[in-house]
Amino acid sequence: MYTTQKTFGYSDAMSKANIWERYANHFAGEEIMEEGFNVNTGYVYLALENGITIASCFGQPAELFVYDSETDEEISFLFYEDLQNYLNK
Repeated sequence: MYTTQKTFGYSDAMSKANIWERYANHFAGEEIMEEGFNVNTGYVYLALENGITIASCFGQPAELFVYDSETDEEISFLFYEDLQNYLNK
């Protein structure tokens, strides 16, 4: 299901660039638990030790995911500010 890609097509390479740009802009210095590619969904992702996952597929803008243990759901955010508001509620 998850794999470490050795080669990337154009859109996957753009996804990888998008997640690293998001990491650099908002999470630089946060420890990275895993970097990978989900072959079932097409998402390239960075899973951070702080519980946030940065992911993108098909060259789209990187999304931010956080797991809500109360609802047992993964919640996605396109904007960093929305994630911060959710985490600070």
